[in-house]
Amino acid sequence: MIDSLSNIKYLKDYPIRDLVKHSEIFGKALRDQRLETNQIRKFLDAINRLKSKLVGSEFSEIEAEIVLLKPKLAYAAARQNVVKPLNKVMSAAIDKVESKADFERLVNLVESIIAYHKEAGGK
Repeated sequence: MIDSLSNIKYLKDYPIRDLVKHSEIFGKALRDQRLETNQIRKFLDAINRLKSKLVGSEFSEIEAEIVLLKPKLAYAAARQNVVKPLNKVMSAAIDKVESKADFERLVNLVESIIAYHKEAGGK
């Protein structure tokens, strides 16, 4: 997934079929590493708060908050090693978010990872 992210300039350019396929693989890998769903959900909750702020607003109004998700992820990864792969992928994805369309693709990415993590038996 990191390779795919490094090959695009904007997250909106991540082909949706590839995103879903890679999310399935990554979600299962996170389950195998014993990452708990609530750890991913915390990140999704933050994303959803930003998503609701974006309604009727400009992307520029939430851009800083999106970027500030990176240190929060880094902190979580420093506290628990199982969060490190999620931190690496989400940080790379956040770096590609520069518009509303990019942010929407970030939401798709997080939701897909959670879905496949849960499907694989993540708790």
